[in-house]
Amino acid sequence: MAITKNAKKALRASDRKRVINDSRRRLMREAIKIVRKDILSKDEKAVKSDLSLAYKALDKAAKGGVIKKKTASRKKARLAKAVAKASK
Repeated sequence: MAITKNAKKALRASDRKRVINDSRRRLMREAIKIVRKDILSKDEKAVKSDLSLAYKALDKAAKGGVIKKKTASRKKARLAKAVAKASK
């Protein structure tokens, strides 16, 4: 348990950041799942709009430090590749 005033403040900040990071991570994972589900259902209009939302979620996660920048890039590339393969 934190004893000093600074440690207590750092703990509060850490708790706030954890909530935000968990939220971003959950949104990112849900967005990816939705795109993959749309690919299976072969609804091209939904895929395009949901792919955009997935990109946004991945970029926000990378910006906030939840995932690394190149991890976000790799995930976006794989989603785009799956969408392109499904649209053929």
